[in-house]
Amino acid sequence: MANAPFDVVGVGNAIVDVIGQSDENDLKRLGLNKGTMTLIDDAHAEWLYSEMNTGFEISGGSAANTLTGIASLGGRGAYIGKVRDDQLGGVFSQDLKAVGVDYPMRAATEGPSTARCLIFVTPDADRTMQTYLGVSVMLGPEDIDPETIGDAQITYLEGYLFDRDEAKEAFVKAAELAHAAGRRVALTLSDPFCVDRHRASFQNLVEGHVDIVFANHDEITSLYETESFDEAVGKLVGKVDIAAVTRGAEGSVIVTPDEIVEVAAETVEKVVDTTGAGDLFAAGVLYGLTQGYELAVAGKIGSICAAEVISHYGARPEESLKDLVKEKLG
Repeated sequence: MANAPFDVVGVGNAIVDVIGQSDENDLKRLGLNKGTMTLIDDAHAEWLYSEMNTGFEISGGSAANTLTGIASLGGRGAYIGKVRDDQLGGVFSQDLKAVGVDYPMRAATEGPSTARCLIFVTPDADRTMQTYLGVSVMLGPEDIDPETIGDAQITYLEGYLFDRDEAKEAFVKAAELAHAAGRRVALTLSDPFCVDRHRASFQNLVEGHVDIVFANHDEITSLYETESFDEAVGKLVGKVDIAAVTRGAEGSVIVTPDEIVEVAAETVEKVVDTTGAGDLFAAGVLYGLTQGYELAVAGKIGSICAAEVISHYGARPEESLKDLVKEKLG
């Protein structure tokens, strides 16, 4: 599999992140539920944007963040996600290409505008996200390019996108194309609310089309409707080859039918913003898997990447992850 042109191709919501510092009073004044991700409409997005403290804008979206991390590690990645032919669509496309991620998509010429995620970061490093999905959710089977999927060792599917029937069809098509080419399929569950809304569909996708699952404690227990983390992991590992589950400051665990690998969290001097922690953990693990590393090493790379991204604002690495991993691993 190592002779593939791409290590990973991501399929997800193409979103521009707008990140601003805020405090508890801001959240109350704006009626925001701290620490959650809420979907909003165009008008609400415009209003909140006008009320935000000055921040910065950068291409985002969970899977796109992961692909950026893979590029920073020295990996080869591609991305499939939908934008409009507007200013934010241009920002998204240029950003991805600038960091070395292949982006073969053409911007849509009609329909809703490019998606954006308004991220309010409080002093405790928690983030509250208000997301307008715009044209990103219009992605369907016709947008899945067989050549790009076949050219990647792993196709990485973003759970946030898993809402409309067309997106579900796109995921199944991508998975079937990947497996037909002898490749692997990974899925991130993304958020407990995604799992709650589409539990049966997620379970069917996992059982029939996925080899590797990324999740956190809340997502995996929601998937199997149990409060027991161990029980949920056990059920998942019966269905997939690899389950990589994050547990915040407690690190992560990577489980296969044959082994359980405990991965410690890297020490971080100060946690500034947890946006993108899971995305960059996935980047490290996927990179490790595609380079043929043992699970423990892949997990360690994931922890290094996550620690870097939570030490500053934004969901993209500011340091070269390739250099950082080289330094940490020796």
